[in-house]
Amino acid sequence: MRYTLLILALVVSTACVSQPEPPQATEPAKEAQAKLGFFITSGGPGDGANLGGLAGADAHCQKLAEAAGAGDRTWRAYLSAGPSEDQPAIDARDRIGAGPWHNAKGVQVAMDVADLHSENNKLSKENSLTEQGEVVKGRGDTPNEHDILTGTQEDGAAFTDGEDHTCQNWTGNGDGSAQVGHHDRIGGGPKPTSWNSSHGSRGCSQANLQGTGGNGYFYCFAAD
Repeated sequence: MRYTLLILALVVSTACVSQPEPPQATEPAKEAQAKLGFFITSGGPGDGANLGGLAGADAHCQKLAEAAGAGDRTWRAYLSAGPSEDQPAIDARDRIGAGPWHNAKGVQVAMDVADLHSENNKLSKENSLTEQGEVVKGRGDTPNEHDILTGTQEDGAAFTDGEDHTCQNWTGNGDGSAQVGHHDRIGGGPKPTSWNSSHGSRGCSQANLQGTGGNGYFYCFAAD
């Protein structure tokens, strides 16, 4: 009887020994997400280059950032707009704050606006990720989705040639064209390695954006 009670006590004692808690594997991801300041949209609104204007594009950035846990920051779409009757041209570079900007993995892609628009930036297929930290398909993938809407010259400024490079300031989904960059820094067009100003799109509809090598994605930056 005494032997049985001893065995039972040992079993209970062993069961009550506290086990070490497993390491928090999500901490690095949480830290990177807290620094999130730059991403490519994981999806566009779905109506071609009709983003609802700059305000609609900004709202889309904010929505995606909130879903990724970074909605406490102020988000702006990296898009330029041509002059209209009630306002002058708007440069994408002036909309996105001062930096620095990190991707969803915590990698700093640019220190400031000047760095972003220089050869020193770290933008690439591997670093220009979505808000969820996913790689966007590029040249050689199926389908190729490397065309990112910008409406912008390489220095981040709006075009001044009087032509439409923004699909009617991001309200058109038919005729017209939008300037795009290649997030993977390769491809065709006059400036295939440019992340923000490679060539114009075939048109403004979703089908034409896809036919050119895109899917209506655009860059989002935290402006605060």
